[in-house]
Amino acid sequence: MAKFYLVGNFSSMASIILFFGLLMATLDTTSAQIGVCYGMIGNNLPSRPDVIALYKQRNIRRMRLYDPDQAALQALRGSNIEVMLGVPNSKLRDVASSQANANTWVQNNVRNYGNVKFRYIAVGNEVQLSDASAAPFLVPAMQNIRNAIVAAGLGNQIKVSTAIDTGTLAESSPPSKGSFRPDYRQRLLDPIIRFLVNNQAPLLVNLYPYFSYDDNNVISLDYALFRSQNPVVSDPPLQYRNLFDAILDAVYAALEKAGGSSLEIVVSESGWPTAGNRKRAATTIENARIYNQNLIQHVKGGTPKKPGKPIETYIFAMFDENNKQGEEIEKHWGLFLPNRQPKYPINFD
Repeated sequence: MAKFYLVGNFSSMASIILFFGLLMATLDTTSAQIGVCYGMIGNNLPSRPDVIALYKQRNIRRMRLYDPDQAALQALRGSNIEVMLGVPNSKLRDVASSQANANTWVQNNVRNYGNVKFRYIAVGNEVQLSDASAAPFLVPAMQNIRNAIVAAGLGNQIKVSTAIDTGTLAESSPPSKGSFRPDYRQRLLDPIIRFLVNNQAPLLVNLYPYFSYDDNNVISLDYALFRSQNPVVSDPPLQYRNLFDAILDAVYAALEKAGGSSLEIVVSESGWPTAGNRKRAATTIENARIYNQNLIQHVKGGTPKKPGKPIETYIFAMFDENNKQGEEIEKHWGLFLPNRQPKYPINFD
C-alpha cells in the first residue's frame, strides 16, 4: 500500500483533495503495469477488431504488436490502448540504410494513425550477434527511427528502444554479479546502452523464468512460480523469493557495469507455456495460470534491488500461435483460445 505524507499548512479539504488525487494516480500506475503481446502467427485467430475488443473487455490497457499490421492498427484507432510497435528484424537493414526510409516507415505506421496511442517503438527483437542481416543495422535503425519520431514532433511521447533476451548475460547468480557477455557488449549492447541513456528510453527485456527453470534441475518450481514463502537466494543484503526478480535484478546489475545505471527496464515478454513439454514436464495449464496471475500481482510492486517500483510488463501471449516454427512449446503460450474464451481463469486488475 502506498504511503502519503501530507506536509504544510493545508486546509482539511485541500488535504483530502490532494490525498485522493495522489491515490488515484497511484492506483492508475499500478493497475496499468500489465500489457499482453499480440502475436499473429496462426491460421485460426480472431479478426483484428475482435481482438482489440477483447483487450478492452478484459481491461488490458497495453499491447505489444510485433510488426505494423495495418488491420490491427486500424482496429486500434480510438481504443486508448497503449501500443509497443515493432520494427521487425527483417526491416532493420532497410530502415538503417537511409533516413528517408525511416521517415517513410514512421509516416506509414505511426503518423498515419494519429488516434492510436503509441508508447514505444521496439526496433528489432532479440537480435543475435550471429545474424549478419540484422545485427550490424540495429543501432543505425534505432537512430533513424528516433530521428523520424523527433521530426514528427513525437519525441516526448514515443520512446525508441530494442528488445533483448537474457542470453546476453554472462553471469546472473547471485543477481549482484550480473554482467553481459563481452562479445555482446562490444559489438551490440554498449552502443544500444549509450543510445538509450542519451534518449532517456528504457531497455526492453524478454524475461522467461520458465526456460531458466526448465534448463536447471536445481531450481524449484515454487521459486519459478512466485510461490516460495522464504528466501531462496541470498545476495546480501538482498534476499530473493522468486526467479523473476533474480533475473531482472541481474540485468540491472549488468547495466550498471556497462554504463547504464540510469536506465529503466520494461519486461517486454514474460509468460509460461501450457503444452509442448521440453525437459521438466512443467508445461501445464495450471502452472501457466499460477505464473501469469502471480506475475500480474507481483509487478505492481518491485524487485529487491528496486523495491516499491512497479515493473511495466507484457505477458506473452494473447493466443496460441499454431504456425510458429521451432520447438513445440513455441505454439502454446496463449492466454485465450481462438474463440476468445480464456484458456484458464485470469484477472488483469
